[in-house]
Amino acid sequence: MKNISGKSFLTIAVIMLLLSGCSTVKKTNKTQRGAAIGTAGGAVIGGIIGNNVGKGNTVLGAVIGGVVGGVAGGIIGNKMDRQAEKIKNEIPGAEVERVGEGIIVTFSDKNPDGSKMGVYFEFDKSDITSNSKLALNKLVKIFNEYPETDILVEGHTDSKGADSYNMALSERRATSVGSYLKGQGISSLRLTIKWYGEEQPKTENETDIGRAENRRVEFGIVANEKMKAEAKNEAGSK
Repeated sequence: MKNISGKSFLTIAVIMLLLSGCSTVKKTNKTQRGAAIGTAGGAVIGGIIGNNVGKGNTVLGAVIGGVVGGVAGGIIGNKMDRQAEKIKNEIPGAEVERVGEGIIVTFSDKNPDGSKMGVYFEFDKSDITSNSKLALNKLVKIFNEYPETDILVEGHTDSKGADSYNMALSERRATSVGSYLKGQGISSLRLTIKWYGEEQPKTENETDIGRAENRRVEFGIVANEKMKAEAKNEAGSK
């Protein structure tokens, strides 16, 4: 089993230090901070950081690596703020994190029957459970309301079993979720499907509870090329 490297956390810490070190920056909202980063070369910085962070956490790496920056980045950030707020309001169990110009969605709450809310799997299974469909259906509705975003879907397993078997299992899980999203009307052009076996645990694998949380699919939401182009055009007219 591989752990997320300390280098990734160090990189994130440096970003947060840069964002929070100035009292002026502290008084701005996320949209304004995105524009400020871009003024200093956010697209270049985002690409470098995204590549490094992505080696340990690819959802985070994809979101940070897609930074446009500048005024255009602020416009995208404003749109992402609205989408993130909608996910928070309509999916109570969703943990929604706004990172750069994107969104990361994970789940930590429970369904009314006490089971996990989100996209989780039974041991050695890739079937989408009825409870997982509850969360996916709500996400699909919001994804359809914001068509100018792309979606990264990643499959993961716990540490039981051989590495090669777990890699194949995570592929089946990610593919299963991708197929479900497409079946609900999400264009395949918006989807990127990846899988990582047991390489990126969300939590420890020493307990049944921990392993259950590691059997999952995670989502990253980023601006597509149309949104980026429109934001740049709007920024150029200001």
